Amino acid sequence: MSLKRHPAQWPWHGLLVLILLGLAIGLWVATKRVNYEWRWERVPQYFAYRAEAPQDTPISGQVSAIAPDGRSHRIVITPEGSGPPVTVTVEQAQVAVGATVAENDTVGVNFEWRVGPLTQGLWVTIWISFVSGFVGLVIGLITGLCRISKNPALRGLAVLYIELIRGTPLLVQIFIFYFFIGTVLNLDRTVAGIGALALFVGAYTAEIIRAGIQSIPKGQSEAARSLGMSAAETMIHIVLPQAFKRVLPPLAGQFISLIKDSSLVSVIAITDLTKSGREIITASFATFEIWFTVAILYLLVTSVLSQLLFWLERRFARSD
Repeated sequence: MSLKRHPAQWPWHGLLVLILLGLAIGLWVATKRVNYEWRWERVPQYFAYRAEAPQDTPISGQVSAIAPDGRSHRIVITPEGSGPPVTVTVEQAQVAVGATVAENDTVGVNFEWRVGPLTQGLWVTIWISFVSGFVGLVIGLITGLCRISKNPALRGLAVLYIELIRGTPLLVQIFIFYFFIGTVLNLDRTVAGIGALALFVGAYTAEIIRAGIQSIPKGQSEAARSLGMSAAETMIHIVLPQAFKRVLPPLAGQFISLIKDSSLVSVIAITDLTKSGREIITASFATFEIWFTVAILYLLVTSVLSQLLFWLERRFARSD
């Protein structure tokens, strides 16, 4: 019996390497043709940096001694009147021995690590996307159930909401939600941004859930009803668990798109990753470095989320 021979895969791997090499060379040539001075060494400070924390003297008096203490310095201040001397420990002294200082004068600085604007903006993007995605999932589940309801009022409202949201741009929805609904209800810009994103993703999630529910064979619902289960019990225990497994891939794609769409909330002055990048560019003029860094951060977040959802999909597949 002859063994089946598999075609060689190395030519395709070689083709992939050549394509990636061509893209890298093309990017390198493009950067050389742009008359721009690249300064990537300035980027790390926007993730975390050492800031100066001024240290003030609590009394008025004269600096009588500055003694080194490891990496720090102990500044001894003798008060003008009676009383014991006061010691202020600083990493970098800004006064000399014999100097006269008044109360609350700065005598030195300590250095402490602080979170940079890119890290802060990334955190805002992640938690806004998470909250709006969770709220949107709840809205989508309720709307999806209303979409297949036999009640014409619920079904009509669900269709109106879905068509209205899917038929208008997200940017316009954010403006309307912030300037009109937010003004009427006196909402904070963050709440308005989360609300607009949740309504947007909820409309698409509703159609995904509706398709998942309708993909389950009706025989399973009929069998559950014949066993004495109510319509609600059948939906909760029989239909929805199976539908969730089927709609997990499109839901994953929708939530990944939500992370990228969340960049639009920067137009209402929410300091997310995109707005932080713009503010840094305004101050540093490092246009290309910052935008490339912002793009890479979005890519990292979406890649981690896609891998997590892919792991969940495989885990559910093994449980079948």
